[in-house]
Amino acid sequence: MLFNSIDFAVFLLIVFILYWYVFNKSIKQQNILIVVASYVFYGWWDWRFLSLILFSSVVDYFVGLGLSKQESRIKRRLLLWISIIINLGFLGFFKYYNFFLDNFVSAFSFFGMRINSDGLNIVLPVGISFYTFQTLSYSIDVYRQKFKPTKDFIAFTAFVSFFPQLVAGPIERATHLLPQFYNKRIFEYNKAVDGLRQILWGLFKKVVIADNAAEFADQIFNNSADVTGGSLILGAVFFAFQIYGDFSGYSDIAIGTARLFGFDLMRNFAFPYFSRDIAEFWRRWHISLSSWFRDYLYIPLGGSRVNRTKVIRNIFIVFIVSGFWHGANWTFISWGLLNAIYFIPLMLSGNNRNNLDVVAQGRLLPSLYELIKMLTTFMLTVFAWIFFRAENVNHAIGIFKKIFSKTILIIDKTDFSDASMHLNTMLMLLGVFVFVEWLGREGQYAIAEIGLQWKKPYRYAMYYSILIAIFFFMGKQKQFIYFQF
Repeated sequence: MLFNSIDFAVFLLIVFILYWYVFNKSIKQQNILIVVASYVFYGWWDWRFLSLILFSSVVDYFVGLGLSKQESRIKRRLLLWISIIINLGFLGFFKYYNFFLDNFVSAFSFFGMRINSDGLNIVLPVGISFYTFQTLSYSIDVYRQKFKPTKDFIAFTAFVSFFPQLVAGPIERATHLLPQFYNKRIFEYNKAVDGLRQILWGLFKKVVIADNAAEFADQIFNNSADVTGGSLILGAVFFAFQIYGDFSGYSDIAIGTARLFGFDLMRNFAFPYFSRDIAEFWRRWHISLSSWFRDYLYIPLGGSRVNRTKVIRNIFIVFIVSGFWHGANWTFISWGLLNAIYFIPLMLSGNNRNNLDVVAQGRLLPSLYELIKMLTTFMLTVFAWIFFRAENVNHAIGIFKKIFSKTILIIDKTDFSDASMHLNTMLMLLGVFVFVEWLGREGQYAIAEIGLQWKKPYRYAMYYSILIAIFFFMGKQKQFIYFQF
């Protein structure tokens, strides 16, 4: 069930009515409704994998209870490793089995040894990387005694399967989301309106920006050998906006939908393309995953409190694992490796926390120096996205070779002729989008505060304009990129 579909709109309306008007007198009934709705939502893709998410919930629920009763350090560690092995075992099997098998066979072939081995036709369960990390964080936090395990199985199951963020995040921590299932939710009109506003902007980012940018990006990447270097750069820029609009759009819809039901989810994107260095970019991009790796991998490895060699090692490990989390392909690992190379000089020079505020805060325009830093960071990010989007490493290398050729400054409009929208129209649309995002960069999302002080006719004219644009492009209904992760 896609967020950008009529099916979801009807589903959301039904659940909303039942939640606030039928089961509003009992927290437990509301939680049961959330579990049922979440399982219907998830089963809409493939009902066979409902047993997988249920099994993961059962394992971590009982691991948590077991940890609360055990004083023995050895037994506590054993329980934690049960959770880690089962959760990562499922993830590894469904997501990485064929990757490791293929590379194992290739390694032996390199030394002249032929091995006949057939891969398995494995269907990747939607959202498995997200809910696996969410349940793991619960077991780890209970083990560390940062969080008391719950005895409410319904609340825990609702936490694991909460449908707004189940498929593509944000990856919530039990310390933040689970307690919200214990408390009575009261409908707040202003909170619900704010949620609808964020859903509206999320749909705009997905349907109007990401899906249209995808047409241009796909055309260039699918025909990379036949286009100019300048067109390849522009195609990579289109992909940068595609993945940002697609993923942050999903997060906006998820956060806004949760707000309709009285829940607060963590922020997942904070205008990352306005970052002034790569460190700031990673504080603003996919925040829930970046902070997850920081808390459960980087800091346990020693973080930045160890010697310089180990700091470099830790950074490489985190970025490479982050790349591998995204998919079983060397392109994702290369993407993570390149970002580590970007990040390390900032870390070693102590400049990784220079830009903690909002760029040009309180000002309409950035300084020339800020603008140069933002453009430099954006282009570094765009070049890294080439690895992320390429079919394989050789494809990415071929694209870079073509980019840094004598055609680097040539953009041939015929390279984009198969897209349903004219190139100039798409560029204007992106310009408007960047302008609105810039104006709203100090808010939680772009239109969180824009127009609130306007007279009603002007404010609603803006909302209806966004809505009309969404309905105009809604027919494409492309799946979200991060569903494959």
